[in-house]
Amino acid sequence: MRNTQTSPNSSEKLTQHAMLIVWGLYAQQIGLVKAIEQVPLRQKTRTHQPQTKVLEFLVAILAGLPHLKDISRSAHPLDQDPITAEAWGQPAWADYSGVSRTLKHLNDEEVAALITALNDVSQPFIDQEVERALERNGELVYDADLTGRPVCSTSTSYPDAAFGHMGDTISLGYQAALVSLHSPTFGRLWLANQLHPGDTVSMTEAHALVSAAENRTGRRPRRRTELLASRLAQAKAAWEAVHLKLDRSFDKHRDAEATVSDTASLLREWEHRVRTLTADYARQNRQPTSHCQLTRAKRKAATYSKRLPRCQETLSVAERRLARYEAQYDEAKALVDRLQAHYQQLVADNAANSNPIRATFRLDGGFASRENIYWLIEMGYDIYTRGRSTTVRDALSDAVTPEANWVRVGGNAALTAWANTTVDDYFAYPLDVALANYQTGNSIRRAVLLHYGQTAVTTDLDRWFHMYNGRQIIEAGIKEGKNVFQMHHLKVRSPQALLLQEHMACFAANFVRFAAQWLVAESPPAMIPTKSVKQMVQVGAHSSAWVCRQGDVWLLRFTEQSYYAGHSLRIGRGIIQLPLPLFKDVHFSHF
Repeated sequence: MRNTQTSPNSSEKLTQHAMLIVWGLYAQQIGLVKAIEQVPLRQKTRTHQPQTKVLEFLVAILAGLPHLKDISRSAHPLDQDPITAEAWGQPAWADYSGVSRTLKHLNDEEVAALITALNDVSQPFIDQEVERALERNGELVYDADLTGRPVCSTSTSYPDAAFGHMGDTISLGYQAALVSLHSPTFGRLWLANQLHPGDTVSMTEAHALVSAAENRTGRRPRRRTELLASRLAQAKAAWEAVHLKLDRSFDKHRDAEATVSDTASLLREWEHRVRTLTADYARQNRQPTSHCQLTRAKRKAATYSKRLPRCQETLSVAERRLARYEAQYDEAKALVDRLQAHYQQLVADNAANSNPIRATFRLDGGFASRENIYWLIEMGYDIYTRGRSTTVRDALSDAVTPEANWVRVGGNAALTAWANTTVDDYFAYPLDVALANYQTGNSIRRAVLLHYGQTAVTTDLDRWFHMYNGRQIIEAGIKEGKNVFQMHHLKVRSPQALLLQEHMACFAANFVRFAAQWLVAESPPAMIPTKSVKQMVQVGAHSSAWVCRQGDVWLLRFTEQSYYAGHSLRIGRGIIQLPLPLFKDVHFSHF
C-alpha cells in the first residue's frame, strides 16, 4: 500500500525530484532545452517527441540513475513526475522503453549534432573560466586520463568492445579518453572525451586529447619551433648518415651478387669441362693421371664448388645488411618527413596565434612515451608527468650518491632531483628529473617524475610533487562519473548512444556546477550544499518537495520527510502568493 501526503494548497504539486525541478528551470534559462529541441531527429513522433526522450536521458543521468529502466521502475519513477517534465519544458516523460528505442536508432549525424548542441550551451562558461584562469594564474592547466568502461566478459552485444587493462584487471569493454581544465570557480571542468575499444592505451591518445583541449578553449601556447628545428636538423643529419651507409651497403651487395654470379658461371664451365673430358677419356679408354686435363678440371670444379657457398653466404650477409639499412633509411626519412610537416604546421600555428598563452599538461606515465614528451614540448606546453622507462629509473638510481639530498615530500615519499638533463642522452631535450622513493614497510619502491617548463621545480621539490599529484582532480572526476552519475553502468548499447552517454555524463558534471553557482545567486541563502555534487545528485535530486508555480515564479517547499525539511527555494522574479499551512497530514515517507 502506497503512503500519501496531501498538500494544504490545491495549487501545489508533489515531486520526488526537487533538484531536477531546479535544474530544469536552469536548463531552460541557459537555452539547453531549446538547443536539444532544435536538433533535427529523423524518428517519428507518436506520443513523445524524440527530442523529449533525449532530454529525458540527460535528466536520468543528472539523477544518477544506474539503469535506463529506473526511469520507470524505481521507487519514485521519473516518468510519473509530471511537474519535473514541466520544469524541463516538456508535456510529459516517456516510458524507459521508448527512451531506449530512440537512443538505439540515433545515427552518427544526429549524435554529432546533439553533442554540438551540448558543447554550444556550455562553451560560454568554459570561455569565462579560461579568462579567469589566465587572469588569476597566468596559465591554463589541463589534465588528461584514460578510464575503463567494463562490461560483462561474456557479452556479445556491445559493439567494438575489446579486452584491455581496466583498473587492476583485464576486462571486456571500452576506454574513455578525457581531458579537463583546472577551473578557478568550479575546480574542474570537462572539455572533451572520446570512447574507444577496451584495448586502447594511453600512449596513443595524447595528441587527440591535446587537440581537443585546444579546440574547446580556443587558446594555445606559442609553439617551440626553435627546438623542433634543432631536432629536425639532427634527424636530417642522421638520415644522411644512414644514406651513406645504405650506398656503401648497396655497393657491397652488388659486388657480392657479381661474385656469386661469376663463381657459379665458372663452376658450370668447369663442371661441363669435366663431363666432356670424362666422356673423351672413356671413349679413348684413357686413365686419368695426377696432372692430366681431367684431373686439373676436377680440381677447378671442386675449388669453385667450395667457393660458391662462401660467396652465397657473403651475399646473404650483404642482403641482410642492405635490408637493415633500407629499413633504417625509410625510418629516418619518415621521421624527417614527419618532423618537416610538423615544423611547417607549428610555424603556421604561431603565425595565426596573435595571443599565445602559457599552458601546462599533467599526464600519468601511460602517456609519457619519448615521442609524446617531445611533441608536447614542441607544441609549447609545460609538462608534469611520470617516467615509464626502467632505463631512466635505473640510470638515476645508479647516479644516486651517499651525499644525495633527499627531500621529504609526503608521508612515505622523498625526492632527489637533477635539473636540465637528458639522462645520458636518453631524451632529446633536457628535462628536470626526480627519483622518488616510496617507503612501504621495509621495502622501497622507486618512480621517476619528469618536468619541462619555466618553473624551477628542482629548487622546490615539495611543490613539484604536489603539483604533479594535483592531477588527482581528474581521477576524482572519473570517480565522480562512475559513482555519482553511474557511468560504471552502461545504460545503452549502440555505438552512437554510448558516445552520447559519455558526452552527456561530462556535460552533466559541468552543468551541476554551473547550476549550483546560479542557484546561490537565484535563491540566497541556498541551504543545499551546492559545493557537493554528490549530495546534490544523490540527495537533492531525490528529495520530495511541494511545488507551486505562478507564472515564471516557482516555489519549492521541501516536505517534512525530506533531508531539507523546513527549507524552500524560490526560482524566478516576481510575486508569489505563498500557501497558508492550514492543514498537515503527513503519512508520506521519503526514502
